[in-house]
Amino acid sequence: MPKTFRPPAVPLITVDPYLNIWSAANQLFDNETKHWTGKNNGMVGMAKIDGQVWRFMGGYDRRSDFETIDCPTMNQVSLQVRALSSIYTFEAAGIRLTVDFTTPLLPDDLDILARPASYVTLSAQSIDGKPHQVELYYDVSGELCVDYPLQEVIPSRQTLDNGAVALKMGTTTQDILRRSGDDIRIDWGYVYLTASTAHPVTTLISDSGARARFVNNGALDRTDDSNFPRAILDGMPILATLTDLGTVGSEARSTYIIVAYDDILSIEYFGTRLPGYWRRTLPTAESLLLAAHRDHADLMARSAAFNERLEADALASGGRKYADMLALAYRQSVAAHKIVADENGDILFLSKENLSNGCINTVDVSYPSIPLYLLYNPELVKGLMRGIFRYAASDAWPYDFAPHDIGRYPLANGQVYGMAMHRQMPIEECGNMLLMAATLAKAEGNADFAAQNWELLSKWCGYLRENGMDPGNQLCTDDFGGHLAHNANLSIKAIVAIAAYGLLCGMRGDEGAKEAHLAEAAKMAQEWEKMAREGDHYRLAFDSEGSWSLKYNLVWDTMLGLNVFPPEIRKREVAYYIRQRNRYGTPLDNRKTYTKSDWLLWSAAMAESQEDFAALIEPLWLFQHETGSRVPTTDWYYTIDGRMTGFVNRSVVGGLFIKVLADKWANAGGAV
Repeated sequence: MPKTFRPPAVPLITVDPYLNIWSAANQLFDNETKHWTGKNNGMVGMAKIDGQVWRFMGGYDRRSDFETIDCPTMNQVSLQVRALSSIYTFEAAGIRLTVDFTTPLLPDDLDILARPASYVTLSAQSIDGKPHQVELYYDVSGELCVDYPLQEVIPSRQTLDNGAVALKMGTTTQDILRRSGDDIRIDWGYVYLTASTAHPVTTLISDSGARARFVNNGALDRTDDSNFPRAILDGMPILATLTDLGTVGSEARSTYIIVAYDDILSIEYFGTRLPGYWRRTLPTAESLLLAAHRDHADLMARSAAFNERLEADALASGGRKYADMLALAYRQSVAAHKIVADENGDILFLSKENLSNGCINTVDVSYPSIPLYLLYNPELVKGLMRGIFRYAASDAWPYDFAPHDIGRYPLANGQVYGMAMHRQMPIEECGNMLLMAATLAKAEGNADFAAQNWELLSKWCGYLRENGMDPGNQLCTDDFGGHLAHNANLSIKAIVAIAAYGLLCGMRGDEGAKEAHLAEAAKMAQEWEKMAREGDHYRLAFDSEGSWSLKYNLVWDTMLGLNVFPPEIRKREVAYYIRQRNRYGTPLDNRKTYTKSDWLLWSAAMAESQEDFAALIEPLWLFQHETGSRVPTTDWYYTIDGRMTGFVNRSVVGGLFIKVLADKWANAGGAV
C-alpha cells in the first residue's frame, strides 16, 4: 500500500462556507484553484528567478474561458497536509520555494478562529550554492466575490497604517444576505489581497492578461486597468502583488500574502442580521487586515504547534493513516461553519449542509461532527445547539420532537424545505440533541448547559420513550436510503439517548431519575437484542431477515459509560463489519455498496483491538488516496470502485476524530 498520502483535494484558503478554496490536482499548477462547489476561484502564483518566470500555482484549465499562462512550471517535489496548513515545495533554476497555506483556525481562540483571513507564506532559498534574484507574483481573481460570471465588480486600493497596500474587490450591486441556497457563492462584501512590507512590493489591479504580460515582460503593468466596473467574463479582473526578495542565497528569504474577506453581515438569525464574530474586536476590514499583519508570526507559530498536537493525538490513537485523514478533515469541518454571536453575546457555530441541501444548523450534520469539537473546544458544541433550542421553543415549531434545521444558509429564520411530517426525522433529531447534550456535559464535567434547556430535553426524552423502541416509517440521518420502518440502528439511538438523559439527571443531582432511565434503557436494550438478532450479527430492520447495517449509534453506550447494551453485541458487529469489507470499506448496510466515512469511523471505534480498528479504517484511507472523485472530501462514496455518491466538503468529517476522543475519555478514567 502506498506510503505517501494523496488527498482527493487540498485545502488552501479555508475560512467559512464562502471563502473556501481548494486544489483538486496532483500538482498545484495542474488546474485552476476551486471553490468547494467546483467553480473556479482562481489564484495564480509565479516566481521570477534570474529573469525567467516559472509558474507554481493555477493558470491552467482546459475548460476555462481564459488563456493558459504560457511559461514553464516549477517542479513540485512535495506536499504535506497538516491540520491548519497545506505546505508545497517546488524547485527550479537553483531555487527551492516553499508555499505554506495556513488558516489559523485555532479551536481554543475563537476570536482568531473566526477571523476571515488566511495566510500564504512563501519562502525561497538557493539549493545550488549560487545567489539568485527572486521575485514572487501572487494574484486572486474576481471570481472570489461573485456567484456567476456575468456579475460586475469594482476594485480599489488603500494604504494601511502599517504601510501595506490593500487591494479590494466586490460586486457593484452588494445585495447583502439576499439569497440562500446550496450550490452558490458569495456575491456581496469584498475580497482583500495584501502582502508583507518586509520586502519591496508592487501591486496591480487589472485583467487576467496581466499574467501573460508579466511572463513576457518580467514586470507588472505600469498602471492599473481603469475599465471598471466590469463583469468577470470581461477579461477576468484580478488583484495582484509582486514581491522582490532581492538576492537569495542558502539562507531562506520569506514573505507572506493575506487573502481576506469582509462579508459585512454574515447570517440572518430569526430576522436579525448578524456580523461575523470577529467584528466584536475588529470593527472594520482595515482593522482586520492590520491585525492579520501584526499577528502573522505569532499565528504561524501557534498554528504549527496545533498541527503538532493534533498529529500526535492522531498517531497515538490510530497511526499514520489515521493521522493523514484527520489532518485533511480538520479545516474542512471547521470551515463549513460560520461563527456569529446572538443578542446575548453567546456564540452560534452555524454549519452549512454543503452540497447536500444547503440547510443551516442541521442537527444530523452537527451530531456526527461533534467528536472534533468535544475534543478541542466544547463551547463550539453549544454553538451548534443554541439555534435549535431557540427554534424548538418558539411558536413557529409545531412538533413535540426536535427540528431538523433552522433554515437555509445563510438565512436562519426557521425550517423552509418542508414542514410536513413525512419530511421530518423525529427520533433521529431527538436522539441527536440528547446525545449532544450528554456528551457536552461529559466533556465539561457539568450539566449546566443542559439545565438551561431542560424542558425541551425532557420533552424529547419522553418522545423517545414512547416511540423509540420500534421506530415507525420515517427518515433517519441517512435519508438518501429512504424511509424505513423498524430501523434497528435508529432504535439504538433512542435507547442510548434515554440512558444519556438519565446521565444528565444524575449530574443534576436527581439519582432516582438517573437510575430509572438507565433501567428503562437497559430493559429496552434486552428487547432490542431479541428483535434484531440475525445469527452472527444484527439486522438493518427488525422485520428484515438476512439484513445488516453499521450500528454506529452504539458507540456512545461505552463512551458515556452507560453500558446498557451487552458488550457481546459490539463484538459480533465489529467482527461482521470486517468480514463485509470491500476494497474501500464496509458498506453502510446490505442494500447498497456505498458507505459513510463518519459512520465507518464510529463503527471502527467500537473495536476492542487496534488491529480491528485499523482493519476498518485503512480502506477509507485508501479510498481518499485513490479515488478519482477529486473534490473536497466526500463522506458518501461507493466501497467497490471509490466513486463519490454525493456530498462534498461537509462538516461531518469532524466525526473522524471519535477514536481520539474515545481514547482521551478512557484515559481520563471512569464514567460521568
